[in-house]
Amino acid sequence: MVRRRSRSRDWGPPVCPGGGSGWRSSSSGGLGRREAPERLPLNMAAAAAAASPAGGGGCCPAGPGGGSVPVLFCFSVFARPSTVPHGAGYELLIQKFLSLYGDQLDMHRKFVVQLFAEEWSQYIDLPKGFVVSERCKVRLVPLQIQITTLGNLTPSSTVFFCCDMQERFRPAIKYFGDIISVGQRLVQGARILGIPVIVTEQYPKGLGSTVQEIDLTGVKLVLPKTKFSMVLPEVEAALADIPGVRSVVLFGVETHVCIQQTALELVGRGVEVHIVADATSSRSMMDRMFALERLARTGIIVTTSEAILLQLVADKDHPKFKEIQNIIKASAPESGLLSKV
Repeated sequence: MVRRRSRSRDWGPPVCPGGGSGWRSSSSGGLGRREAPERLPLNMAAAAAAASPAGGGGCCPAGPGGGSVPVLFCFSVFARPSTVPHGAGYELLIQKFLSLYGDQLDMHRKFVVQLFAEEWSQYIDLPKGFVVSERCKVRLVPLQIQITTLGNLTPSSTVFFCCDMQERFRPAIKYFGDIISVGQRLVQGARILGIPVIVTEQYPKGLGSTVQEIDLTGVKLVLPKTKFSMVLPEVEAALADIPGVRSVVLFGVETHVCIQQTALELVGRGVEVHIVADATSSRSMMDRMFALERLARTGIIVTTSEAILLQLVADKDHPKFKEIQNIIKASAPESGLLSKV
């Protein structure tokens, strides 16, 4: 694989509709105001799915102006010259990036598309409505750090994950009776608020089914597994069927194994994760404590069942508030979990 470096002047400034670099002067004559960026950030999995299979791996149809324009496509340390039709826009640039670098892209990451502006001697976000009319240089930039969220929850964008709350774990997991009690509160609250619940059972043939105290009536999916993480193809398919999912509320056992691996895998897919501290435990309190500390450092939200349920109703005038209030009227058991978070 050849790595090439190119001087920016060899490829010239980016060209936008009407000329210029996508920046325009403000009416006050001060620093120009930038055009809105084009569709940022980009999810590459969605872009790949939207790409036409007849496109020949990113081969672009002829543009309205005819002819081809040289473009330098940059990603990471690589720079690969290619051509696109005159008048090519955002969609065709994405197809070309996929054809050139598809095997190196993490489809679960989010990216921004930028182009080099000679006027500023640096890359700028691709301006809205950008089309290629002269040679230019563009690059695909992965978002290294996820945008910080405040952990806001809404029923329409939330799914509950109940992980491996099974009968055979009862004698081994510390304070298992307490987390069963809280887990039932959460499942009941999800049912009241119309929130989908996905349940897994680790090797149920040997470890038994979900405990009877947790009423699984109306849950979206109950799935056996051998993988520690809950992120299975069937779970991903179920999530894809639920529009607008942004957050997962996660609880169950064991904190340092299945809960931790599920949380990390979800975060890697861009999902915000809330772990319910009073509804998750392990055989060892040391394992539980260090798992929660590690997960919190990665930006995963460690919270409580009552905080979750009240955040989801948000207002005492919510039509379901009284039903949720009845669930939390008696405080959740604290037991020995409190000092081990």
